[in-house]
Amino acid sequence: MMGKAAKWIWILSLSLRLSFIQLTTIHKNPGYISIDCGSPKAYLYEETGIWYENDTNFVQTGTNSRIDPRFFVGYHYFGGLLKTLRSFPVGNRNCYTLKPKQGKNNKYLIRAYFMYGNYDGKNESQAFDLYLGVNYWVTITFEPGDSYVFQDIIHTPTTNTIHVCLVRGPKGVPFISGLELRPLSNSIYQTPWPSSQSLLILQGRVDVAASTFSYSNRQSRYKDDIYDRLWYNEFNDIQDWHPFNRSVDITSDESTYELPQQVMRSASKSANVSSSLEFDFNSIWGGIEDSAVYYVYFHFAETEKLPDGHKRIMNISLYNNQSVLSVPVTLEYLKAVTISPQYSTQSFVQFRISAASGSAAPPFLNAFEVYQLISPLPPQTDIRDAILEIKSRYNISNLDWQGDPCLPKDYAWDKVSCNSDMNDNARITSLNLSASKLTGQIITSFSQLTELVTFNLTGNNFTGSIPKALEEKSNVTLQLSLDDNPGLCQTSSCESKAHKSNVPLIASIVALVVFVVIIVCVSVKLWRLRSKKQRVMLAASNKDKQGIAKNQTFSNSEILGITNNLKTVIGRGGFGNVYLGTLQDGAQVAVKILSETSRQGFKEFQSEAKLLKFVHHKNLVSLIGYCDEVDMKALVYEYMAKGSLQHQLSDKNPTVLKWNERLQIALDAAYGFDYLHNGCKPPIVHRDLKPSNILLNGNMQAKISDFGLSRAFANDSDTHLLTTPAGTYGYLDPQLHISKKSDIYSFGIILLELITGKPAVTEACGKVNHILQWVVPLIEKGDIPNIMDPRFEGNFNTTSAQKAIEVAMSCISKDVVLRPDISHTVAELKECLNLEIMIHGSSSSVFESDITEILPR
Repeated sequence: MMGKAAKWIWILSLSLRLSFIQLTTIHKNPGYISIDCGSPKAYLYEETGIWYENDTNFVQTGTNSRIDPRFFVGYHYFGGLLKTLRSFPVGNRNCYTLKPKQGKNNKYLIRAYFMYGNYDGKNESQAFDLYLGVNYWVTITFEPGDSYVFQDIIHTPTTNTIHVCLVRGPKGVPFISGLELRPLSNSIYQTPWPSSQSLLILQGRVDVAASTFSYSNRQSRYKDDIYDRLWYNEFNDIQDWHPFNRSVDITSDESTYELPQQVMRSASKSANVSSSLEFDFNSIWGGIEDSAVYYVYFHFAETEKLPDGHKRIMNISLYNNQSVLSVPVTLEYLKAVTISPQYSTQSFVQFRISAASGSAAPPFLNAFEVYQLISPLPPQTDIRDAILEIKSRYNISNLDWQGDPCLPKDYAWDKVSCNSDMNDNARITSLNLSASKLTGQIITSFSQLTELVTFNLTGNNFTGSIPKALEEKSNVTLQLSLDDNPGLCQTSSCESKAHKSNVPLIASIVALVVFVVIIVCVSVKLWRLRSKKQRVMLAASNKDKQGIAKNQTFSNSEILGITNNLKTVIGRGGFGNVYLGTLQDGAQVAVKILSETSRQGFKEFQSEAKLLKFVHHKNLVSLIGYCDEVDMKALVYEYMAKGSLQHQLSDKNPTVLKWNERLQIALDAAYGFDYLHNGCKPPIVHRDLKPSNILLNGNMQAKISDFGLSRAFANDSDTHLLTTPAGTYGYLDPQLHISKKSDIYSFGIILLELITGKPAVTEACGKVNHILQWVVPLIEKGDIPNIMDPRFEGNFNTTSAQKAIEVAMSCISKDVVLRPDISHTVAELKECLNLEIMIHGSSSSVFESDITEILPR
């Protein structure tokens, strides 16, 4: 007892410690957003004190992957940030949405990380574009074997939402490893342009005499750098630059650049007062564009104690000998100062720092930063926050509704039209949301779209009245279409009628509430009086039913009688034939009889019989009874009138399953799986999941069958290597191990069959082809229409389809660790189905499935 108590105390203390660490980290770094893209969970990297979140709450599309371990060499300052990534095989533009706590009109440093690491096993060149909102940021390129890349940008948004978008390029699939946002003081990194009309793209941030250089970590980051900048530390071999370091404490400069102490304690100086420090960016690194404009920020801190009356005085000039300052800079001991640029350079980044007249010491420099200026910025969509609120409120999840609605034009949202005035912000002029299954009231955000000319809301399920501002516009400048919204009041008398009817309505509601309360109270009282007796009776009844229905034994003659002497064969499997039977009460059953030539044999027969005696779930085929005599081995199941999923998907079947029906089948199977994996203790691994082992009853409810190869595991993480493969080719995990994740792989293949309508394995001209050989190239192209079963004839929601594809691909990940738990897959499939229902409707829904889960049976 004491041992268990000590264990729980230890777990509680560990949880409290982790919570304290997270809260302390957030308090220390207020406003930080740190995202490890593709990571399965959040974590604290203690080396830097940064709390990383996974990207689930920041992006709705994409697939998680892990890089090839051979490419990860242990980057000291990044923890696990470069081990995982999220790729975007579907769609032309996929965006992360950041909502910083400080909101709009504040300055932020935004950093994106990329590490290809041959995550896809193709070892191919990569090239795609990175955008910040509507603004082109940079093209990301990788060649096989390249190390990581990061990109920094300084941005002052004019809206509360920041979009970081990856746009498909000429090679490969866009991906991202990490994303960070750091709030900055609005007083730093100034240029002559207004911050809201300019971007600063980092070209280099250099600690000129760094003492932390190593070949595997050419960037340094410091815990006392409140802006969490990365400093390049491989600069101490520049000719005529002489590094030195002092163990002193530097006072922050008044401009709040807040340079880390380790950067400011070291510097490089020239040989003497007569010589200067000279720098040419192109001669060292290259990459300066001819037409681009650049700004250099110089950081100084006097760390040498000069004799009284002696000062270090310096001139700073650019490549054309244009002085940066009107007067030389004079340094004071242990006080930091940053020289912000008054002038830009174009086509070159060259500077010279020299001793001014009267200087008692040679020129020196602690650190500098080079940025490319992008200004003025192209227009973005006006009132962007309004359309994003509309998207969120009505859960509109169209694939291309990411980033800015209007710009760039090549990626403008479907069903949205904008004006083309390039001298001002774009404005939405037409919005067509007809037949979009929108419900509830029409929110006032629509009226904030002030330039709307046509607005189509026909064929939805709106209720209430039209917002006054929108109604007024419809009488003047707006063509508003509201037909086929039966619950929407479109007359001006709605408000007055509603007001007049308030009193009797309220009275009716009060009376109804009082009546309901009385009924509930009486019912509770009666229930309490009878509950004990009912529970006893129910327990006895259930016990009797289980004894009859779940553990019933049949004789050889009874089996022959049930099946009318084995008259009607309805299926064939590894055990042998399956026959249609009828019990004495008229209920139809399926009888699986073990043949003498069975491939699976008596061992699997016993395994299935024993397992199904103890596991019961609405999405597992129920075992009614069995026969275990010398000359007859039979299992009696509930009858599944619609046969197997394999039959339903066959191109020989004249009845085509609709997309929403396939999603419901996938969800039903996932529920059954979730019970086996997470509801059974110990967990049960099926080991032979395939469409022929998913059966459908008369209501098209899917149930998992055929448990002959199933086995229980000691715990959730138990794994075994297969010496003799068990399962079916095409669905068998290529990693050849048994665990819950091997079942997940099989389920991913089945999802692809439901999506494409193609079997897992086909044979043509003597060659065997696997479904992945066909579907993966199409996924990489983002070709959803050709991936989907052509028998749908286009009747599916694209976003729902895309998400289902992503779920399937995550299930078959080569990295077993990245395959999701089936409980996560259940949640994802629910979302897929709800997206489809919202657009096309359905006679059954995921909500009905949820209710069935909790209702007593």
